[in-house]
Order: sequence, then C-alpha cells, then structure tokens
Amino acid sequence: MRIAAFCLIVAAALPLPLLAQAKVPADRAEIGLSFAPVVKAAAPTVVNIYASRIVAQRLSPFADDPLFSQFFDFGPSVPRVQNSLGSGVILRADGIVVSNFHVVGGAEDIRVVLADRREYAGRVILADEAADLAVIRLDGAEDLPALDLADSDLAEVGDLVLAIGNPFGVGQTVTSGIVSGLARAGGDMGRGRGYFIQTDAAINPGNSGGALVDTAGRLLGINTSILTRSGGSHGIGFAIPSNLVAQYVAQAEAGAADFARPWSGIEVQPVDAGMAEALGLAAPGGVVIRQIHPESPFAKAGLDAGDVVTGIAGHPVDGPQELDYRLAILGPGGTADLRYWSDGDEAETEIVLSPAPDPDAEQSLRLGSGSPLNGLAVAALGPALIERLGLPLSAEGVVVTEVAGPSRRTRLRPGDILIAVNGLPIRVPEDLAAATAQPARLWQIEFLRGGRRAMVRLSGG
Repeated sequence: MRIAAFCLIVAAALPLPLLAQAKVPADRAEIGLSFAPVVKAAAPTVVNIYASRIVAQRLSPFADDPLFSQFFDFGPSVPRVQNSLGSGVILRADGIVVSNFHVVGGAEDIRVVLADRREYAGRVILADEAADLAVIRLDGAEDLPALDLADSDLAEVGDLVLAIGNPFGVGQTVTSGIVSGLARAGGDMGRGRGYFIQTDAAINPGNSGGALVDTAGRLLGINTSILTRSGGSHGIGFAIPSNLVAQYVAQAEAGAADFARPWSGIEVQPVDAGMAEALGLAAPGGVVIRQIHPESPFAKAGLDAGDVVTGIAGHPVDGPQELDYRLAILGPGGTADLRYWSDGDEAETEIVLSPAPDPDAEQSLRLGSGSPLNGLAVAALGPALIERLGLPLSAEGVVVTEVAGPSRRTRLRPGDILIAVNGLPIRVPEDLAAATAQPARLWQIEFLRGGRRAMVRLSGG
C-alpha cells in the first residue's frame, strides 16, 4: 500500500506532458498514418531529366594559354559528349518544367521522362546560372499532371516536408524530413547566389531540380544542393523557395529570354550589435547602406549611405542575399513599400522596381585587324554593365567586355577597367581606338582589376 501510495504521489507530481508521452493507437486510422496520399498527388509531377552537351576537350593543358598558343600548335580540340542526370517538376499542364541550371544549362539535347514512363524532348526557354534555375518547355505536351505552388514565405522551421527526385539514378525516390532553417544564404550553401530553405530530408546527387513538397502536396522549393564531405546526404540540404520559382515561370511564360531583376543600386552589410548601438537601433536587424549609386531607386526614394533598410513589401531584410531575393520575387515593374531607419527615426516610402538603366548601351567598341588589340571589345560603364560584371558601384570609365582573337595575349579579362595605353588616358571607348591607332614598338596597358592597379607590356611586332 505504501508503494502504491508513493507511486500515486509521484504520478501526481509529474507534469501532464510527461504522462502523455506514450499512447497506444486507438484505431486503424491512427496506425495507418502515412504520407502516401501526398506522394500519390505530387510524385507524378516530378520527372527525370537526361541532358547532354558537347564540350571541347583540349589534348594539352597549355592549348588555351595565351602565351604558349602563340608559339605552338596544339591541334584542334576534340569534341566530347557530357551527360548529366537530374530531376525536374511539372508546373503547367502544357509542359512547363522547372529544374536547376546545373542540370540542363548549355545542354543540346534534353530528354524528360515522366513517372508513368512517357518521354518528351525538352528545350530551355529561360535559364539563370546565378540562381541555378532553368525553365523547360516540353515539345507536344498537354494535359500533364502539374504541381501547385505553396507560399514559401509561410514556411516555418519544423514544418514536415518531402523531397522527391531521382537520386543516384536509381529511380524516383521520396524522403521525409522537416524545414530545419530559413533565410539561409551564402556561396557555400548553393551553386548560385541565393536565399534558401534548409531541410534535413535526404537530398543526394540526382535529386537536383526535384521537388521539396509540403504536407498539402504543394511545391515549397526546388532542391538544389547539399553540404557534404562524402558526396552523400548529411542532413543539410537546400531548396530554392517556390516564390522565386513562380517569378521565373511567369517571366518565361511572358517570353523573356533572360531573367529580369529589379536593380537596387546599393551595397549593403548586415547590422550587428555594435553597429545597432551606434545607429540608435533597439536591436540588430536590417542592412546598412555602405554605398549607393546616384541612379539607384533607393537614392531616388530619398535614402543615402548610412541609412538602414529594415523591410521590403512587408518582409524583414537582414542580409544582402535577402535583399536581392525580396527584389527578385517582386520582379520589375510597379513599386514596393520600403521601411528604413534614418537619422534616428524609422520611416516608410516606396521604391520603383526596374532593371538597371543602360544609357550608354551604344557606347561600345570592338577593335579590328588594324589594331594591336585586335578582337578586344570594350564599353562605357553604366549601371547595367556594373551589375552584370559585378563591379563596384563607384566604377567608371571603359571596361573590357570580351577578349577574343589576338587580344588574348594581353591576358585582359572581362571586367578589367582600362586606365591608359602608352600613357594616354582612356575615358571613353573612342580614346582606346585613338591610342591604338598610333604606331609603337612597345604597348603599355594600365588597368584596374579587383580594385588593384595592374599593367601589361606587349611588343609592337
């Protein structure tokens, strides 16, 4: 009796959740809980993609070297077929499929196999290496199963998810897990720049381009990469959010050849604790503007260097990749609400969403056979070129856009900013044409690369 009384006292002292941990299933329905209904709805929309591309393979590692290729004939390159295997997701009944750029980018032949073994030829209609996304149209497809898109902004850490794809080429496979992190960003977390959903659902080689599905059977993200040391899944995988996928599909269906992102025209960094205190913020958050282009939509909205952007379109912004992501999912056209901190006060305004302006598009030049820099293409720097080449917002002058033919011996690269040729300053493309039109036995080219001044000397012969 004393033992029984003691047990009752202990049981009464225990919190209720501990007493409720173990539970015997009450009926057959509870015993049979399963993801099967979700898989039956989503699996037919996930496809296998077989892509092949022809790449040039040099027989010598020195064949592409600008110096050695002047003195030795290494012979023609040998074409080689490179195959890749991945997954994709059908998002439209008329054959719109989304996958990763690294699966189909540059492919000359794309074969898409559905879960029911039907096969279609596919062609890429919009691809973006930076985001590692590609939109494919299937030839002659109609009435295909299509997956609905979830609102990825509503995803929370702990949500159950399924990853569906073709890992290691073994056939369609489903793995389960949870959303283990949000707002993951950085080069180590994906092949492209980006903003990812993190999951512990097993993702392996071949899963790339497959679906991350929520428990309602909707697409939450496109699986793109993993963090691994062995090549297999270690429980840290990343998916491109469905809201960004939706913007790519919309632009592809509208006939866009390239993905258009609204241009920010600002360079930012996250606000840490020390910076928050210095700026008068109650807590760390947002991104502080380090540099701003005069034509930036943020500048036109009244912001300046030192201001802190805290939110766009009702969503917080806490890092550079998150800023890029928020702009990208809004797409060009229209406006967006903006919250920011300036001079000790919080303020709100609107910014115009538009691509980077390119007023100097016509100011380009390619040097011909009469020039010692034959094959070199240059252009006047404007916002569009600055963004495309990843140059600082303060960059100005004449930039190299292509190095071809004999000009390859200069070892110049796209993105190099020319300063002077034989002491003559280069401010506009015509300056370069004039400088190289003068005969010389030695050519001295000064340029900026990565913010550092450099020089190359060439023989006039």
